[in-house]
Amino acid sequence: MHEYSAHADQVYASAQSAAASSSVVASWRRCMTMHRLAPEEKRLPMRLTGQEFAAAMERSERLIAEASNELDRLFLTVGKAGCCLLLTDRDGIALERRGAVGDDKEFHDLGLWTGTIWTEASMGTNGIGTALADDRAVAIFRDQHFLCANIDLSCTTAPIRDHRGQLAGALDISTCRDDVNDVTLAILSQTVRDAALRIELNLFRSAFAGARFVMVPTDTASTSALLAVDRNDLVLGATKAARLALKLDDHRIAAGLPASDVLREQQGGAGEDLQEAERAALLRALSRADGNVSQAATALGMSRSTLHRKMKRLNLH
Repeated sequence: MHEYSAHADQVYASAQSAAASSSVVASWRRCMTMHRLAPEEKRLPMRLTGQEFAAAMERSERLIAEASNELDRLFLTVGKAGCCLLLTDRDGIALERRGAVGDDKEFHDLGLWTGTIWTEASMGTNGIGTALADDRAVAIFRDQHFLCANIDLSCTTAPIRDHRGQLAGALDISTCRDDVNDVTLAILSQTVRDAALRIELNLFRSAFAGARFVMVPTDTASTSALLAVDRNDLVLGATKAARLALKLDDHRIAAGLPASDVLREQQGGAGEDLQEAERAALLRALSRADGNVSQAATALGMSRSTLHRKMKRLNLH
């Protein structure tokens, strides 16, 4: 009990200090001023009724479908280490859970169960609620939690975005092990970020089934920066990383953007665009014909001599 009292005193002192400016303290302040919570409160997460939970599951049907296999793989990696996995929607509602049977009672008593709501308003500073509030991956280590009742818990969470780059949910790894340290939490944090990214890419690919996917070069060499492109080279969609790198939004995408333009593959005017398009068409035809000029010319509907002239003009050998 003394430990809980000391934690409550620390929260009050830090949240009221003008000098403290960490993201955790910012969350503590939100809990006190916006959500009217007190660290010494004994509370469990709010729980949905069966009907409400069924409606939440239906709203996130695609997210659940695209995350299911990833949850299973992730649980095989961390489940035996005393970790619990939660997949939530953007409102912090726990939709799916993975955990070892032997750990179920401990996590159930903490409220880490399907149908519960892990927002900051519900449970104060916590991995899921704070990741959703800040729209970024976070790790909340023991006494960084707001509520005294949660200071034995360590959790790391990554947000999940849909095919439009909008917040769709979160993926969380939580553990009550007392031997968890900063290094362990850092490894779990990277693991959960990687898994959340794979779920995002699953959502993106399923939303644009049949499209061609182009990786966008970024300063960070991010593999999550993708464009979905149709057969006419028009951009159908872009992940959040691609939108940030290329300054894209829904309006620009809906207007119809050639992928080659937005990627700045061509720097010249319309004449050069046409020339590059012609070069690309000839290269494709030659490749399909294994370099046989006569076959390529027939496929293109032109004479062999005409194709030779075009190849010479475009410096194709």
